[in-house]
Amino acid sequence: MNHRPVWLRFASPIVLGAVCHLVAPAPASAQPKSTTTLIQRGSDLFEDQQYEESIQALSAALIRPGTTKQEKIETYRLLAYNYIILKRNDEADAAVRGLLVLDESFKLAPTESPRFRDFFDSTREKWEAEGKPGIVAEGKPVEVATPISMQHSSPAQVPPNTPIKLSGTVTDPGVKVRGVQLVYRTGTKGKFVTVPASFSMGRFSAQVPASAVQPPLVEYYIQAVDKGGLPLASRGDFASPLRIAVPAPEEGSVLTSPWFWIPVGLAVAAAVVVPVVLVTTQSSPTTPTSSVTVNVGE
Repeated sequence: MNHRPVWLRFASPIVLGAVCHLVAPAPASAQPKSTTTLIQRGSDLFEDQQYEESIQALSAALIRPGTTKQEKIETYRLLAYNYIILKRNDEADAAVRGLLVLDESFKLAPTESPRFRDFFDSTREKWEAEGKPGIVAEGKPVEVATPISMQHSSPAQVPPNTPIKLSGTVTDPGVKVRGVQLVYRTGTKGKFVTVPASFSMGRFSAQVPASAVQPPLVEYYIQAVDKGGLPLASRGDFASPLRIAVPAPEEGSVLTSPWFWIPVGLAVAAAVVVPVVLVTTQSSPTTPTSSVTVNVGE
């Protein structure tokens, strides 16, 4: 006996195949990108005058494991440019100092903007007058014996319009962490929002507001920063954020209505173009959920 609902038996095989393929659960997090890709992305965003997004991409590159010396130098340079444009002088100063610790002979090209060259030169003068902090004997940068690490866990999914409380700990042997930031957005596109987390005695807590918790998911990452606001460690990042599923209410879901399937089946049979826009969610082990929007047009 065929136990499928009547409306499902009459649905177009083409539509059924498309939906089965497209409503697969979303991965737990985005695929990681290489450091070079992140630096190029940060550079492109800077050229497009999207300075906050550029900073987020470059911050991810800065703390990626295996980043080379030259990649770090380029990342610090671009970070400094962004901060100078935004008039965030303390962070720009920290980025230039980070670069000089890696290469104290670094000089910007004469063709660079005087605005950047003047800032770099001014920071160099202060850094040298302070005894080149960050560099030890023989021009070698100070090494951290034990790297900074962050511990954090989150729920697999939450209901819509519910604030998400997040917390965790930071292991910081060198006592370099001065703050923790939560960076979040609704869905997988659009700008990330950065907010400071509460941080004390190695523990942090923050909250994604209810207004941002909408289907199909929330993306976020958490990063520890130094006194200059530069990232030192993170859980997730701009290119590979963490995700929490936000299931749509089951009642009224377009997938459960026979009125959704019959018109779409007829439209496909009549060779009408049917643009389909589907948004999927990560599912918990016991509660698979999906949110689907279908627009039918001639």
